[in-house]
Amino acid sequence: MPERPYTILSCSISLDGYLDGATQERLVLSNEADLDRVDEVRAACDAILVGAATVRNDNPRLVVRSPRLRQQRRTRGLGETPTKVTVTEHGRLDACSNFFATGDSEKIVYCASRSVPVARSRLAAVATVIDGGQPVEVPRLTEDLYRRGVRRLMVEGGGRVHTQFLTTGTADELHLVVAPFFVGSSRARRFVGDGAFPWNPSHRARLVETRQIEDVVLLRYALSSRFDPTS
Repeated sequence: MPERPYTILSCSISLDGYLDGATQERLVLSNEADLDRVDEVRAACDAILVGAATVRNDNPRLVVRSPRLRQQRRTRGLGETPTKVTVTEHGRLDACSNFFATGDSEKIVYCASRSVPVARSRLAAVATVIDGGQPVEVPRLTEDLYRRGVRRLMVEGGGRVHTQFLTTGTADELHLVVAPFFVGSSRARRFVGDGAFPWNPSHRARLVETRQIEDVVLLRYALSSRFDPTS
């Protein structure tokens, strides 16, 4: 089988399964203690991937926050922040967004074939733009990342990206943090969309850890035979 990075999906959801609220204001689902945990996972990875909608809507920096963790990466001969990766259908991304403008890491954009010229005209100065297929094919993307030296990949959303990784069987574990409140609006984005998922009533995902982190709960699931309990 083609080689791909060990892949961890990570996200926070409300009690009713939403990734954010129904307004333009960013909804904070996690807490500081859990953000410290996420920082640890990030620092141990070679690359972080988010979808283009997350880049546009949340304007995330996707950097390692802890000075201690950044120093540990430097000691290992790595950049302070893992490579940043995004996936886009139309190439409509702002080269000045935090995704591109912050951190010392390489930035990679996987773009649908027909939009590659547009993406390169916008982003060539700040990122490597790669033809990911029409539409972008997640297995092809992960195999390309492996060839580029990415052995451990963290996927931080959004819902469309999580759906693509889960339905194509290219995830090895899931870190799902549940916040203690409801969003209560179908206009908000859900954790995943419709799809044929490998896990269903006759094939349950394996729960390997539950952990209370102040007022949120981490649910950790093994999704493949490659699951690494030490990760």
